[in-house]
Amino acid sequence: MRREAGGPAEGLRLLLRGYCRDGHEAEVATLDPPSMQVEDVCARTHTLGRKTFGYGYSSALSDFFRQEAARFDGVVIHGLWQYQGLAALRELRGRHRYAVFPHGMLDPWFNRMYPLKMIKKLPYWFLVERDLLRGADAVLFTSSAEAQLARTSFPGSQWRAEVVPYGTLGPQGDPGRNHQAFLERVPALRGRPFLLYAGRMHEKKGCDLLLSAYAELRHKLDLPCLLMAGPDETGLTGTLQAMAARRGVQDDVLWPGMLTGDAKWGAFAAADAFVLPSHQENFGIAVAEALSCGTPVLISDQVNIHGDISASDAGLVEPDTLDGVQRLLRRWSAMTDSERKDMRGKALQCWRNRFDSAGTSRAIARLFQERRAAAAEGPPPGVPDRRRA
Repeated sequence: MRREAGGPAEGLRLLLRGYCRDGHEAEVATLDPPSMQVEDVCARTHTLGRKTFGYGYSSALSDFFRQEAARFDGVVIHGLWQYQGLAALRELRGRHRYAVFPHGMLDPWFNRMYPLKMIKKLPYWFLVERDLLRGADAVLFTSSAEAQLARTSFPGSQWRAEVVPYGTLGPQGDPGRNHQAFLERVPALRGRPFLLYAGRMHEKKGCDLLLSAYAELRHKLDLPCLLMAGPDETGLTGTLQAMAARRGVQDDVLWPGMLTGDAKWGAFAAADAFVLPSHQENFGIAVAEALSCGTPVLISDQVNIHGDISASDAGLVEPDTLDGVQRLLRRWSAMTDSERKDMRGKALQCWRNRFDSAGTSRAIARLFQERRAAAAEGPPPGVPDRRRA
């Protein structure tokens, strides 16, 4: 549940708020260390720890499923390729209702980019993940594009797919306080326009393309400052900063690290536009966050919700190439103030119509309720008639 882990952890926090708002009881079993204080989670959290870092093996998780699953109407497994899937397959399949939320981990982009990793994954796919997904009451996707792509990743991809609404609840707190918190973190931007990138510093996000395109066009188009905000677990920031220095834009690019809470919402609201030239994005929670603040988004066509953005006129879309990112910046620079103002209004409306996450938790709760009602034989063995959501 570390926020540095990216979108899935933040998405789960939003889901939990929705469950609590609607009167459901929800609990989280996480493989974070028992000593970790999980912040901003409105639910009981079990920090079970793990014995291996990458795979996340934890005997405590199997024990938790075995002892506690019967207390709930359903279990949602978040993510693939780690031990939680094997534990769920062993302890839940055929006994309890469960759904799997892949969070983009079935996107074929990963197989194209890392073919050796795909070969390593194949045995695990046939031994664990394929059966886990086939046995699920539902495999949850955030867009029809993600659901369609997922079926092309591995052989034997058969499951009950459900597309659920996804996004964000929108900006939290007082706008004035949010703006002040942002300026306290990045005082150099007081009174100055800027473009915002907010996300992990990772090669799949297209950070290098954005920086290269920006360096090429900064002075030609008189672009505003570029704010590169986000955590870095791979050491990519140093490489990008060296690139900015070589290209002569080191004074125009700011690196505040990860922005959270009020400062994050202040940044989204103050930005001229949000930029994400990602090579793969099953959804892009930061895109929805920007839209909810009325901030236009400049994204690649590898962000799976790009069709919604184009249809709503809430931003600009181009390929995930250097030329594509340059076109994004050129097109944005060529827009008039009136056109940008109009796009801000359409960005906010796009969020309200398509990416307000208030319906996500309701959709998941309703799914388990419908599955339970449709089971002719009644609740699975060992599950009491009166259970919590």
